[in-house]
Order: sequence, then structure tokens, then C-alpha cells
Amino acid sequence: MRLRVSEAEHAPDSRTPDSRTPDSRTPESRPVVRLKPRSDARVIRHGFPWVYADELVTDRRTQGLLPGALAVLEDSDRRPLGLVTVNTGSKIIARVLDRNPEAVVDQAWFARRLSQALAHRERLFDHPFYRLVHAEADGLPGVVIDRFGEVAVLQPNAAWAEVALTDLVAALVQVTGVRTVIKNAGGRARSLEGLDDATAVVHGLPPTGPVAVAMNGATYLADLMGGQKTGLFFDQRDNHAFAARLARGARVLDVFSHVGGFALAALAAGGVGALGVDASAAALDLARQGADASGFGDRFSIRQGDAFAVLEEMGQGPERFELVICDPPAFAPAKPALEAGLRAYERLARLAAPLVSPGGYLVLCSCSHAADLAAFRNASARGIGRGGRRGQIIHTGFAAGDHPVLPQLAESSYLKSLVFRLD
Repeated sequence: MRLRVSEAEHAPDSRTPDSRTPDSRTPESRPVVRLKPRSDARVIRHGFPWVYADELVTDRRTQGLLPGALAVLEDSDRRPLGLVTVNTGSKIIARVLDRNPEAVVDQAWFARRLSQALAHRERLFDHPFYRLVHAEADGLPGVVIDRFGEVAVLQPNAAWAEVALTDLVAALVQVTGVRTVIKNAGGRARSLEGLDDATAVVHGLPPTGPVAVAMNGATYLADLMGGQKTGLFFDQRDNHAFAARLARGARVLDVFSHVGGFALAALAAGGVGALGVDASAAALDLARQGADASGFGDRFSIRQGDAFAVLEEMGQGPERFELVICDPPAFAPAKPALEAGLRAYERLARLAAPLVSPGGYLVLCSCSHAADLAAFRNASARGIGRGGRRGQIIHTGFAAGDHPVLPQLAESSYLKSLVFRLD
């Protein structure tokens, strides 16, 4: 991922202001895009926020719209369904922004959406460290914003948000008072939208180092400029807390540890020792620093390496743990990868299960959109069985409350956590 501290590349194109700037068109002059006759308009009326490329009439005028342009979506009988943003180069060709086809998407519009999101988070948390915007579920399709005190990390993962970046950032500063906004351009979603991968500071000054985040009794260090995703996984907060309840007096193995997510929470709750395993030396260094900052660095150790290889090797040795956690990246990020992803989850469970002491606990997580809970649960259970163990599920966890789910969009409910007690 390339890093820069500039917003010049993302200034609107002055040569084509009407197409490049979503709020520059008056509602009366907006283009119209229309569903094909066989497309079901009811799902849009009932709240589904996406239109796929094969559902839309793509005539020459529609094909001529630049990525991120606004348009009025109509059903096949020419009845308006709402205001959408169009990207003909994306599989998701249109995203619903507003039920009102005459809405003006400007700084004030963003401020209203952000204020609603902020009000919810302020009810959940005493301190400003949380996911502020969770894309479609917060009414900002493709936009993710994580807040770290006075710094916000923004992921504009859809073309319209990139085009409207100036108004979005201005509204974010207005509503929250953050002093720094970082545009994180990493990840698969932006490439699918035809966007660049240049991370930048778009407001204020870059952080001088990792940001300390207090969570579940531990201190985590998040690298907001160069770390994975936005630097910390707030979505696992509640699952960390549940696993920590099982950690008192336990030896803990945290696989795919990242910056120490489960391990540090477990140590804060009374774990006697924890081993963090990850392929990233940089992430493990932050985990070690977090353990030291939390006051239990003497109980935390790290091991760098491929998780599957490490588990294979550890399975040949005598060491066992009362609590083992596996929190991998998405093995099935999309439907074409589903079968291979489920095999990977099964293999992971098979390798991890033998490392759990009798009567101990195995926590298995999935952040794959394509693998629903039932498929992930079945793959995990098969893997445990193939590992020679039997178990009972004692808890099923999901993303924390700052990651709301849009009921009509299954993809917004992506995180699953299963806690097994093994015989």
C-alpha cells in the first residue's frame, strides 16, 4: 500500500463538474436509470440498497455516466425509487443513497447522516473509540469510518464517496470535532470499484506514532497509517470480552493475533500466560508493546509464522492450552471462494482442536461475507471432529453494537464467533 499526505489527487475534476461532483446537479437535471422489466423493484422499496449490473438498463447515456455520478432510479414502469449513485464499472452498478430522488448530497446531507451515527455510538461508549460509520447500515453505502479519539480513519470504498470526499470530510470534522482524518485506501473493495490504493491524510496532521486504545482492560496500539484495515478490529470487542471470561488461570493461544486482540483481553482478565501467533512481525511488535503498556508484558510471548504451519508443528509437541482462539482473515470473501474458504475453516479447526486441554475452550471466528453462520458452524464442527475431539457450543457471537446490521443486506452481518468447550 502506498502512503502519501496529500488530497490533491482527489479534488473534483473542474473540466466536468456536473459528472464529477454529486451535488453539482440540480434535482431537475439528474439523469435517470431504470430497472429492467424482470427486475424486482419491491426489494429496493423494502430497503435493499444495491442494484446489480444485470438488473439495470445500460443504454448509451447510462454507460456515459462517470463513476460516482448521481441519478434517479426508476422501476420498469418509470416510477421513481430513490436517488442512487452509479458506477458502470462495478458489479454493484447502483447504490441507493436516499429514498428521496430530489435529495441534495452536500455537506449538510453528510452531517445529518453522521450525526445520527454519532448519537448511537455515544450511547454505547464513554470514550470516542469505535466504528462511527458501518457503510450501508448507517446510510452511507461503501463508507467505513473508525474513530480513534481525535483521529478518524475513513475508508471510501465506493466511487461516489471518493468523488464526494471534500464534503464528507468537512462534515466529519464538523460533527465529531476530530483533528485528523486519514483516508485508508487499502482493501479489495476499492479495487472492485476501480479506485486507487493511495492512503493519505486528508485533514490535519498524521499521527506521530501508534495510537493507544483502552479496551476490555487492556491497552492496544493501533498503527493508523500502515496497519491492517483501519488499525484495530473494533468489531471483535464483545467477543474479546466473552473469551476473556474464560481466561482466568488459563494458558492462552491466540492465532492470527494481529495486535493482540484476544490475547491481551485474556491476560487482563487473569490469564496466566498468552502466546500470540501471526505472520506479521509489525503486528506482533505492536501486540508486545500493548502487553507492556498494559502491565503484563512478562506474561505475553509471540511467535511469527504461517498460522497453519505453526499449528501443525505445535500439534507434534506436548504444550496444551486451556483457551485457544483462531481469528483468521476472510477465507471466503466472495461466493466463488466459498468452498475453498470452508475447507480452510475446517482445516483450521482440525489443527487447533488437539491443542486444547481437556475441558478447555476453542474460539473460532469468521469474517467472511460469503460463509453464513450455518456453513461456518458445520465446517468448524467437522474440523473439531477430524481433530479427534468432541465439543459443545456454549456461545455464538457477532460484531459489536457499533457495527449495526442492515436487515435487508446479509453482507452487513459478516462476523461470526463460535465458542466450543471440548471434552
